[in-house]
Amino acid sequence: MQSYRDLKVWQEAMNLAEACYKTTQAFPKVETYGMISQIRRAAASVAANIAEGYGRRTRGEYMQFLYIAQGSLKELETHLLLSIRVELAPSHLITPVFNQCESVSRLLLLLIRSLEK
Repeated sequence: MQSYRDLKVWQEAMNLAEACYKTTQAFPKVETYGMISQIRRAAASVAANIAEGYGRRTRGEYMQFLYIAQGSLKELETHLLLSIRVELAPSHLITPVFNQCESVSRLLLLLIRSLEK
């Protein structure tokens, strides 16, 4: 593996961030500096932390950044669920993105477990 860009988990995290950006375009404009910003920031943070961890010196540091990415993912899921609850977006728009979150979470856990060995 030459780069973090070769990691499937990073690629899927980037796909997730892209989906979040596209999905939030349908949100009310009044949420530009509220929920839209929170969702986009959390989504970008997942891929960014995977990349940053990859660039660290030790396995322990790498794993710490993967745990931070996992935390950002859970934050993102919470914002997405809240968006449905407060009717910023219909569930049919959010559910596919939420499913992507779960997929990225599984990949992150697999990478973490492989690094623990």
